[in-house]
Amino acid sequence: MRILLFLIPMALGVIGVALWAFLWAVRTGQFDDLEGPAHRILMDDDDPRIPRYSRRQNNDQSLDD
Repeated sequence: MRILLFLIPMALGVIGVALWAFLWAVRTGQFDDLEGPAHRILMDDDDPRIPRYSRRQNNDQSLDD
């Protein structure tokens, strides 16, 4: 029976921390846009990060000279 005097306040403390973490996440906007990142990965970028083959070929020729 003495263990309940220890476990009940400890459980209330854990629930309090979880509630605080959830409220903090809601207030800071963690749940604002849940679908945006999932759709963003499917979109193509307009700015290519890999150089085109013709540019790379010109650079390779200049190195051989």
